[in-house]
Amino acid sequence: MAVSSKSRQMIMIRGPLGVVRLPRKVMPLLRVGAIGLFVLSVIVVWQLIILIGKYPSFILPAPREVADELLNILPTPAFWGHVATTFVEVLGGLSIGAALAIVLGYFIAKSSIVNSLVSPLVVASQAVPIVAIAPLLAMWFGYGLTPKIVTSLLIVFFPILISVVAGIRSVEPNLRDLMRSLQATRWQMFTKLEAPSALPMVLSGLKVGATLAVIGAIVGEFVNSDRGLGFLIKQGNGEYNTTRTFAALIVLIVMALIMYGSVALIERKWLAWRR
Repeated sequence: MAVSSKSRQMIMIRGPLGVVRLPRKVMPLLRVGAIGLFVLSVIVVWQLIILIGKYPSFILPAPREVADELLNILPTPAFWGHVATTFVEVLGGLSIGAALAIVLGYFIAKSSIVNSLVSPLVVASQAVPIVAIAPLLAMWFGYGLTPKIVTSLLIVFFPILISVVAGIRSVEPNLRDLMRSLQATRWQMFTKLEAPSALPMVLSGLKVGATLAVIGAIVGEFVNSDRGLGFLIKQGNGEYNTTRTFAALIVLIVMALIMYGSVALIERKWLAWRR
């Protein structure tokens, strides 16, 4: 059955009042509008809390004070040095953690022996709080970028590992039998069947890991650092400069959104064949 080009240009949105048909080209505008409305709502509620509670700025600064602080620190090279430090830690932890999780996850999914030996250790490691390990990492790896990257790596490793294992195991057995009947090699089985089938779950795990990597880097910077956004937050808390703390938190949120959005764009490009 043929589908007209006009139908492809429309999208249906189900709402409480029924189904609404809208042109696809307006969807980006709707997303931007929804984000803008959410941010505006947060600012309004934030300001109302301050007006009702009459909190001083060192407890809860006003949105305008935080905006002024951002305008003051954004042009400074020192601030961008802190941002670059945290970004390197986040990117390093996510890249190394994802690579290790993908390799180990594949072997866990394919080998019952590896699964029985490694899975209990991996699960048990999640019972140890990362905050308890971070000081030890600083003692073992020094006080540079390495302990922060390792902390970020440890946080992102498990969710990506689980998504890889689930993705490889989600391949339908009849498709495996079909590939074997066609005398496919192990490499062909991986590239033509297993990798495409597991890719949606792996990318979903990467999106989760992209945001968790930011948390891991900040935890490492809280323990020991003299630069980075975590250092700015810790410094602001120590000096009761809550305005600077909020400004650094907003930059962290933007960084996490950029990381998440980058993986989402990769997902959109690599999984275009599914649409």
